[in-house]
Amino acid sequence: MNVYKTSDIRNVVFLGHGGAGKTTLAEAVAYATGVITRKGRVEDGNTISDYDKEEINRQFSISASVIPIEWNGLKINILDAPGYFDFVGQMEDAMSVADAAVIVVNGKAGVEVGTIKAWEICERRKIPRIFFVTNMDDPNAKYMQTVEELKENFGKKVAPFHLPILDGDTLTGYVNVVKMGGRKFKDDAGNYEEMEIPESVTSELEPVREQLMEAVAESDEELMDKYFAGEEFTYEEISQALRKSVISCDIVPVQIGSGATCQGVNSFLQTCEKYFPAPDKAEVFKEATNLDTGEDVLGDYDASKPVSAYVFKTIMDPFVGKYSLVKVRTGILKAGDTVYNATKDVEEKLSKLYVMRGKDVMEVTELYSGDIGAIGKLASTRTGDTLSTRGWPIEYHPTTMSKPYTYMAYRAVNKGDEDKMAQALTKLCIEDLTLKTVMDEENRQSLIYGIGEQQIQIAASKLEDRYKVKIELEKPKIAFRETIRKKAQVQGKHKKQSGGHGQYGDVIMEFEPSGDLSKSYEFEEKIFGGAVPRNFFPAVEKGLQECVKAGPLAGYPVVGVKATLIDGSYHPVDSSEMAFKMATILAFKKGFMEASPILLEPIVMLTVTAPDRYSGDIMGDLNKRRGRILNMTPQDGKQVIEAEVPMLELYGYSTSLRSITGGSGIFEYVVSRYEQAPPDVQAEQVKNSNM
Repeated sequence: MNVYKTSDIRNVVFLGHGGAGKTTLAEAVAYATGVITRKGRVEDGNTISDYDKEEINRQFSISASVIPIEWNGLKINILDAPGYFDFVGQMEDAMSVADAAVIVVNGKAGVEVGTIKAWEICERRKIPRIFFVTNMDDPNAKYMQTVEELKENFGKKVAPFHLPILDGDTLTGYVNVVKMGGRKFKDDAGNYEEMEIPESVTSELEPVREQLMEAVAESDEELMDKYFAGEEFTYEEISQALRKSVISCDIVPVQIGSGATCQGVNSFLQTCEKYFPAPDKAEVFKEATNLDTGEDVLGDYDASKPVSAYVFKTIMDPFVGKYSLVKVRTGILKAGDTVYNATKDVEEKLSKLYVMRGKDVMEVTELYSGDIGAIGKLASTRTGDTLSTRGWPIEYHPTTMSKPYTYMAYRAVNKGDEDKMAQALTKLCIEDLTLKTVMDEENRQSLIYGIGEQQIQIAASKLEDRYKVKIELEKPKIAFRETIRKKAQVQGKHKKQSGGHGQYGDVIMEFEPSGDLSKSYEFEEKIFGGAVPRNFFPAVEKGLQECVKAGPLAGYPVVGVKATLIDGSYHPVDSSEMAFKMATILAFKKGFMEASPILLEPIVMLTVTAPDRYSGDIMGDLNKRRGRILNMTPQDGKQVIEAEVPMLELYGYSTSLRSITGGSGIFEYVVSRYEQAPPDVQAEQVKNSNM
């Protein structure tokens, strides 16, 4: 592949609802530009971007992939991002290096939840975008209805650049509203020929054209004066005004086409050239810090500056190999360079530079600022790291990633696979920052966290397929606590005589609630007259320390207990520290069970954000989960619901919330406190502990 300068590069991310047609459109663009000679299909598992075995089997995108294409002197890096919500981390990776976005909308389905989410993330990051209404070759597609839905959801910014030309129910071409000319599709490579605008379109064309001219007038005072004077705009004035408005996110064009038939692809490529900015003209710059001076730095794509690059994705595939995908933000990155990883404080040698197209790699000599490429086999570099120089050590602020709250317990099916499993999981977590593993020492279980259950299940499938490690996913144990409600006085006596030196320890102890659940126990002694020598007090406390690790009720850690040594006896020969420790353990187990033991369950503060219309169903579901609604706050057309919910009841909540809200609801939580578990929950936990 040729080397392109910054001004000739476009970085465009494809966003939208799962199944809207993003991968199919990317495939059509690749076909129309000669990258491939035969167009692949998602159903056949032979597309450029969906090359992973899991993607092929499941027929949807799981990872973000890069498809660079060359057209008319431009290099357009298409970033095909997954639309399914479990893989939002991959979409965020792609968004971190995109300078413009295409929100793909299914012409049959119209505006979906994924469409709204794509719009929201573009708004947050102020990224220029267009809507591409695809599947227009389907007789049931509804373009004008979809446009109205877009306007209802996203306001006056939405401006159709195209109107369909139909022969019955068949899409044969479109009207270019900007140029006021008809376009007739002539082949399967996205090409078209000019035609007269049919009279059947005139009634729809006039209001759309008028709206567009108003938007042009609003972009500049001189143009506004010209508009009010009743003068016509030239095509150059219209084009420049629209480009300015698209880049500033004041106008969002709507285009028409079909990924399956390549219709509209040529027009899309023209849009990339005319309306999408080169990286140095985009307003999506990334901030960094100079680690030597502490000064703020802006990744402004100036090729004259020292080189710096941001690692936005890592691929760790046993067959493809390890590649760090980077976007060069300043300077020119060259093969053979030695770069400084400011994040890890290590130097890395770049033997070769590549451009990736799906799973295929093409070697290049250099990458200009704004370009996207890949570096193989970097030892220390991970996603989110910055590569720069020793003389200019800068670190770009990492992209904010969605935090995973869904988790499951896992274990290796085959004994002896634990080390292999740990190494493989580390590689998966490097690839996807929304996956993480945690060792829960308290409950002696390994936990894997993700955005949703499907993501975790796919991770398990990858482990088996890629690394030949089979794991079993289970419902995780909850970190209950044990405590007491009453006071109890008991004796613990450890006496053993088996010839020779015996064992003797005798303690009388009181157990009662301490009132402080942040501590396992409090220990006091109130011995009078030397019934138990002072040198055995530490042994008594050691016995307590051992007991509170796993309580006698159900084996959970003990909290909030005050233990007082009030009496006892000893033998001048047979008493020992071990004997008094054992006596304390006997006393604790007996006293704890006599002091009205209870289980405490963790309560989380749950925050759910979803469209207002789902509030009733969400609250009904939370009530079933023993939740207590604390607050409801409207926010940007949505409702933020705060509730206290037992952690035990949150298992499977991501799936339930997605079902209730169609995927539009999100949640987060933090453990806030512990409170007494209901009798039925306690009984179930005690029963399970005895099995």
